Amino acid sequence: MNRELLKNVIFDQHEIIRQAAIVPRMYEFDSQADYVLTGLRRAGKSTLLYKICRDLTVGGADWEQIIFVNFEDERLLEFTAADFNDLLLLQSELSERPGYYFLDEVQNVAGWEKFARRLADMKERVYITGSNAQMLSREIESTLGGRYLSKHISPYCFREYLAAKRIDAGSRALASTKLTGKIIAGFKEYCTFGGFPEVLRYNVKREYLTSVYHKVVLGDITARYKIRNEFAVRLLLKKTAETVCSEVSYSKLYHTLASVGLKISKDTVIDYLQYAISAYLIFPMYNYFAKLSEREGHPKYYFSDNGLLNILLSDNSSALLENLLAVELSRAFAEVYYLKSAKTGIDIDFYIPERQWAVQAAYSVRGEARKREISSLKKTAAEFPEVQRLFIVTWEEQENIEAVRLPIEVVPAYRFLLDLYS
Repeated sequence: MNRELLKNVIFDQHEIIRQAAIVPRMYEFDSQADYVLTGLRRAGKSTLLYKICRDLTVGGADWEQIIFVNFEDERLLEFTAADFNDLLLLQSELSERPGYYFLDEVQNVAGWEKFARRLADMKERVYITGSNAQMLSREIESTLGGRYLSKHISPYCFREYLAAKRIDAGSRALASTKLTGKIIAGFKEYCTFGGFPEVLRYNVKREYLTSVYHKVVLGDITARYKIRNEFAVRLLLKKTAETVCSEVSYSKLYHTLASVGLKISKDTVIDYLQYAISAYLIFPMYNYFAKLSEREGHPKYYFSDNGLLNILLSDNSSALLENLLAVELSRAFAEVYYLKSAKTGIDIDFYIPERQWAVQAAYSVRGEARKREISSLKKTAAEFPEVQRLFIVTWEEQENIEAVRLPIEVVPAYRFLLDLYS
């Protein structure tokens, strides 16, 4: 390939990176490791690479050391695997110092994985992103022979979302009525429209979210797995959205679809759900009390971003609140479960073994909900001694409720989410 053209592409990309508005993300990278960034479409993987580039220059690297190639640039339509070596030649031409290679949307070039393995074997520093339709986390290790670390990138967490909106969420802001009001307004928007970075740019947020959802369903599920019955996938995901907050029985989903005239097998239902997991659209959560051999039989499914769930539900604030807690807790902790036991009557939305927390999601603890939520947590404290803290996370209510073994902390969701990372 013409190396002058390639140089133009790289230098133009440097200008894009210099001018990009970047929100700091809560991810850490080992400076001695090579990475593949995976995750839901439009979660901000490319912008995270921009941040790494700018950090390198702040740390003393020259821009000429940074070989950042976005393979969606139309000038690279004729780029083939044979041209990858030109990146090495160009880097040595531009700088005598070691290079840093950023290969964005690299799946557009057939055979990219061989060059990626060669770069790693040469001890170069490499960062790669790609479309989920071609690059899924479960395939990365075999594709790259264990030479790269896989980093899963999610849409903004709540603290990142507030930072992107330039809303102060420090201790002084939380002590100010006016500034707390801005935080609460930010939370309500975040709970409704989710954390995709680009959703902040749009006034018509539902239209943007719908376009992302369609790309995931069409590109990362139906096209990738050559599914002809797209309607079946869409209906299954709609019904899955309606089960958020509940255990899922594959048989029940199968019969639900059959009742509306959709004839697909139970095995196909399970396959389609697994495809949605592989595309990072949904994720499962399992019962801590279930035997290991039984856990996968009755999971709960949550959507990886509240905005995507919201376009599938007409109006369900309680489901959105619980889904948001599932997303944030699963990002903050390595293991999150729910608790359900027919023997003891325990039924708790979330259990975090690392902290020994039992957490209930409840839009409100007023009226009939109060007795139900408090009773459930008291029963958990009595029957499950491992639990050391009890929470009810609400839309806006806050109080402490005395109980026999442990107090029950009623916390507004915005405060609970901010405290997760404090």
